[in-house]
Amino acid sequence: MDLLYAARALILLIGANSVPWMLGRVLGKQWNAPLDFGLALPDGRRLLGSHKTWRGLVGGSLTCAAAAALCGLDWRLGAEFGLLSVLGDSLSSALKRRLDLAPGREMPLMDQLPEALLPLIVLRGPLGLSSASIIATTAVFVVLDILSTGARRNSPAH
Repeated sequence: MDLLYAARALILLIGANSVPWMLGRVLGKQWNAPLDFGLALPDGRRLLGSHKTWRGLVGGSLTCAAAAALCGLDWRLGAEFGLLSVLGDSLSSALKRRLDLAPGREMPLMDQLPEALLPLIVLRGPLGLSSASIIATTAVFVVLDILSTGARRNSPAH
């Protein structure tokens, strides 16, 4: 049963991570209000940067809600998962801004761990996850995300 729980969590992670990116590609600048409201800190750098939007937050959360329902979970658990994952992703963006990295610049592990671990740890009980399944799910997600990021970067449309 642990494999089933881990698979459902991985589906939620993929939805929370990929849908905001897809929405950005499809919709461009439409509905891309910045999650940080354009807030710049005293050093002049944005809190989160231009790649974190309300569109992504809503899209990722709604996708996770639908995916959860399709996987036999409560849709509200899915929505909460999506919110936590995007929050984790936003925290890594804020840290990358403090490190003076350009928005959109990839930083393996820093880009994947917060968005995976935050929802997996916080929701481990309702998702039925053990510590081993959290580690395994996170590892699979990190590998898939790094591979897909490389494929996106090398695609002709990029």
